[in-house]
Amino acid sequence: MTNAIWYLARGSGLTSLMLLTLVVVLGIGSRSGRPVFGLPRFAVASLHKNASLLAITFLAVHVFSLLLDPFAQLTLVNLVVPFTSTYRPLWVGLGALAFDLIIALIITSLVRQRLGARSWRAIHWLAYACWPFALLHGLKAGSDASTGWMRITTLACASAGMAALAWRVTTGFSETAQVRVR
Repeated sequence: MTNAIWYLARGSGLTSLMLLTLVVVLGIGSRSGRPVFGLPRFAVASLHKNASLLAITFLAVHVFSLLLDPFAQLTLVNLVVPFTSTYRPLWVGLGALAFDLIIALIITSLVRQRLGARSWRAIHWLAYACWPFALLHGLKAGSDASTGWMRITTLACASAGMAALAWRVTTGFSETAQVRVR
């Protein structure tokens, strides 16, 4: 049973990280005003939303399975309040911080109509902080963090996210986004 919990925690965490990376890439792509991956903008927005929901689902499985993990001995407080864990406090703390930011993103997305577009968008920028916290957490928190497959997967996620972020800050991105607004 202990091995099953460990596999569930690691697998759901890694899947959540990969989906979160996809969400960041799609979110940036949807703001560009261009078709991304050959898809129209509405399809990219729909994929972004559905990938977000799937990432949240896998994140919930990750968090709840960590509560059952006898090795790390994490409490709900450790998973929500950053840097309170006795097990790898910095790296688990970054995961808790990413989790808290995702909770803020979920709540504000649920009340988006009441917040207004400008306020929601300002809060939604937290995703840019959440993603690297989750990436570092995944790279260092788990007992298999130093394995080749984990490093390759994390490098692939980092490369995709950084490429999207680099594109986001280019002047070509801004010009495209401005054309869409006009």
